[in-house]
Amino acid sequence: MASYFFKNARVVDPVTGLDGDRDVLVVNGIIDRIGENLSASDAQTLDFTGKTIAPGFCDMHVHFREPGQEYKEDILSGAASAAAGGFTAVACMPNTDPPIDNAAVATLILKRAEGLAVDVYPIGAVTKGRKGESIAPMIELRESGCVAFSDDGSPVYNTKVLRTALEYASMLDVPVIQHAEDPHLFKGGAMNESLVSTQIGLPPISRLSEDTVVVRDIAFTAYVDGRYHLAHMSTAGAAEAVRDAKQRGLKVTSEVAPHHFSLTDEALRSYDSNYKMNPPLRTAEDVLAMKEALRDGTADAIATDHAPHAIHEKEVEFVYAPFGIIGLETAFGLSVTELLLDGWLTLPQLIEKLSTNPRRILGLPVIRIEEGQPANFSLLDLAAQWTVDVNDFRSKSRNSPFHGRVLTGKPLGIFNNGQLILNN
Repeated sequence: MASYFFKNARVVDPVTGLDGDRDVLVVNGIIDRIGENLSASDAQTLDFTGKTIAPGFCDMHVHFREPGQEYKEDILSGAASAAAGGFTAVACMPNTDPPIDNAAVATLILKRAEGLAVDVYPIGAVTKGRKGESIAPMIELRESGCVAFSDDGSPVYNTKVLRTALEYASMLDVPVIQHAEDPHLFKGGAMNESLVSTQIGLPPISRLSEDTVVVRDIAFTAYVDGRYHLAHMSTAGAAEAVRDAKQRGLKVTSEVAPHHFSLTDEALRSYDSNYKMNPPLRTAEDVLAMKEALRDGTADAIATDHAPHAIHEKEVEFVYAPFGIIGLETAFGLSVTELLLDGWLTLPQLIEKLSTNPRRILGLPVIRIEEGQPANFSLLDLAAQWTVDVNDFRSKSRNSPFHGRVLTGKPLGIFNNGQLILNN
């Protein structure tokens, strides 16, 4: 492996508490030296004056469509999109075709990701076929490399199944990640139930669909002393329930997607299906609640819910378009623009939610920027202003509502597994 010398970088590491200008020498993928006024004549030097090195970001919620729908995204294109977004690790949800409900599919994903700069971890299904009826072989899935369990895309709605899943996952020391949704309240809906849905005539989804399931799930988590993680939290009511659970000392965590702290359901007036996601965009009050949840620790992580769809699938009448948007390549810019610049989070707090906390929730080793540690970096330009152009994305898909938006904060690339990947 080559040697790389990052000169004059701002190094921010929430784990060690480091936040200062340093030179960083990486030899054979290992941090050889960190200090001030270092020299390294035999290494490739990169002038990082004004740039930032952070522990590699980890997105604990992506949908890579392999196996089954590789025309939308496969492991290679998904990993390339992650690297462009500054992520050195991702966890893939199991709603593939076939789903990740057996060791063979999990092993396939891990094999496809071998040798990549981005670490790819499968999340096993809670139930066979993600049908919500009978428990998947959770021990087999865990032993094959799955880092959590979820039926994401669908809820684990059957309470008996949920209880069993929480008990098994607790025994395996991993979380159950819940897509909190009451299917009866959700069925037929296309957007958040609000004044906007009434005015533009789109079928609504009540916030109660999310709120009531979260409250119910927390009761089960308390009863069995399980580990519960709420995916893509979107309502003020859900945030309040998670906040209360944390105050009671329950093992409950949550994540927020960038679109849920950046957009409101007012955007749906355009009838642009790139604003159609599940959970749906909520109200301005909910957006503020997500920001407050991130600030006070109710929300532990920022996760993209990266959900690629082909252009022809999204360019249909709104109610018939699939839910979901891509998010890996805009997550950092949105986080800086909406959270850092507006004072909701400090930079170390932002990095915790993009890197450290997702790894802790999934039981992965946290990244420490110290001599002797593997070099696992997100390379960042906090001051860069750029205009989102979906045509520049590494993802195979283009279904982003942020095309044309000016953001501050741009990933420059990543360093991981001995590989330096820089954006153009």
